[in-house]
Formats: sequence, C-alpha cells, structure tokens
Amino acid sequence: MVISFTGAQSTGKSTLLKAIQSDERFRKFNFVPEITRSLKDKYKLDINESGDEYTQLLTVNSHLYNYLDFKGKNVVLDRCILDGLIYTMYQYQTKKIPIEIYNYSEYLFSKLIGNVDVILYTEPDIPLVDDGERSANKEFRDTIINLFEEAIIHFKIDVVRLSGTVEQRLETIYNTFDNYGKQ
Repeated sequence: MVISFTGAQSTGKSTLLKAIQSDERFRKFNFVPEITRSLKDKYKLDINESGDEYTQLLTVNSHLYNYLDFKGKNVVLDRCILDGLIYTMYQYQTKKIPIEIYNYSEYLFSKLIGNVDVILYTEPDIPLVDDGERSANKEFRDTIINLFEEAIIHFKIDVVRLSGTVEQRLETIYNTFDNYGKQ
C-alpha cells in the first residue's frame, strides 16, 4: 500500500507524517521524508519559487526512484509525483524551465499517480510558517494552492482532504486507513 501526503508548503505534511510514525497501524510501513530538501542540501539547489530546471528534473526523477525502490511495499511518502507536477507547472508558468521539462513531468505523473493508493491532501487552513527552508512567500504559496486545486479537478485525482487541527487531521487519516478497501 502506498500512502502519500501532498499539498502546498507549510500545510502540515511533515507534522502529520511524524505523528503517524508512532501509530501501531503504520508499524509495517517504510517512511520516506520529503525529497526536495535533501536534494537542496546534496546538490546545493535552489528550491520552491527559486528552483530551476535541474531542481525540477531531480525532483520528478526522485519520485520515479521512490516508485521503483518501494514497488510492492507498504510506504508512506512525504510528497508524491503530484507535488512534482505542481511545482514543475509553477516553474514552467513563470518561464523558469522549458516546456520539455514540464512535458516530462506530466508524463511521469501520468505513469506514477495510479500507483499511489491514498493521497492525503493537506488543506492550507494553517498559518504559513518560516522554518528557514520552505518558502514563506504568501503569494507563491497561494499560487501553488491554486495549482493543486486545478490539477485535482482537471486530472480527477481522488484525494482525502485533511483540514482542521492536527488531531482532526489525524482522525481523518486513521479513519481512511482503517476503512481502506472496505467500500
């Protein structure tokens, strides 16, 4: 089973990921942290609104590697190929990358998105926090949120929307997990 968090920066994904790691239901899962920050550190890349074609290529390819590394295993991802598509879309719309990279990203998205069993979309109903890594630019965040919403509709992506307090979001996650496959 592949479970992934998705959503704009500073919407609580990492907080929720850390919280479910200690839950008994998820003890058989591999947990994969967000890839963009590790790529930033390893290759000295700019990320978020400052990213470029190398950032986007490495990011979307990392989603492919995650798929290959964890195929057939239980895994919880802090971000999935939907995130790769959205941030690449932003870079393309702001003319920071060529169409070929966007097309490649959309191609990988079309190949990989069906392999994610549950997509947990963190609603942006919490304040934007500057942690020194993620972008604290509200305009950028709002644009990313809009791109997520448009893509969810356009590509008909089934997401579980997480909103409210951390406890309310966790309750939704646990209910989703406990009822998966029972419909």
